[in-house]
Amino acid sequence: MFSSPVQLAEKLRSVQYLVTDDLLPVIYLAMKLGRPLLVEGPPGSGKTEFACAVARAAGAVFERLQCYIGINEEKAIGKFDEALQKLFLEAVRDIRGESWEAIRHELHTLSFFTQGPLLRSLLYESPCVLLVDEIDKVDQGFEALLLEIFSEWQISIPKLGTVKAKSIPFVVLTSTEERRISDPLRRRAFYIRFEHPTVQREREILGLRANKNDWRPPAGCGIGAGASRLES
Repeated sequence: MFSSPVQLAEKLRSVQYLVTDDLLPVIYLAMKLGRPLLVEGPPGSGKTEFACAVARAAGAVFERLQCYIGINEEKAIGKFDEALQKLFLEAVRDIRGESWEAIRHELHTLSFFTQGPLLRSLLYESPCVLLVDEIDKVDQGFEALLLEIFSEWQISIPKLGTVKAKSIPFVVLTSTEERRISDPLRRRAFYIRFEHPTVQREREILGLRANKNDWRPPAGCGIGAGASRLES
């Protein structure tokens, strides 16, 4: 997405997001090596907006998985559209020459699958930024699901099979530290920490915003406390 940490900083600044110099090499290496980036810090410190800013700076597709207690695979990956499958069966039942095996195979393809953000992020051929927001709200079982994706860049779906990534997305995992993220996931990710900005940095942000009043968030990026700070 970017050729160097310097270009990364310049592009982020162009979309009105500031990152401290010591974090830039870590962010750049995570992108370069195709590794997830785990960002921990208090609410409102700019974690979510960071992923949105990267997508905007790179001109990349943005996908967001908002985590919560009880989230399951269907919400994250997707599921077969049973209504569409039934409609298809009704449409082809009178067509002669169609074998049941061919019909059954067709029913279990991506054409009949409602895709969730995890699956969509693997199917883009162009650059994609995948935000897995507030990962500290899920249990270790859901973390195990993410491990397959981040280790092999593929998803195994019953009846559909294994879907491999067309391109490796840049994954940003955010956590407000409601619980500690498991070691297996930490080992697969680069790590940075965000804090609330200092008074001096707040002044820099206000000055940047005052000079550019045409900023708009990319699709899927809401504006909250962290976004208004535009800060890491």
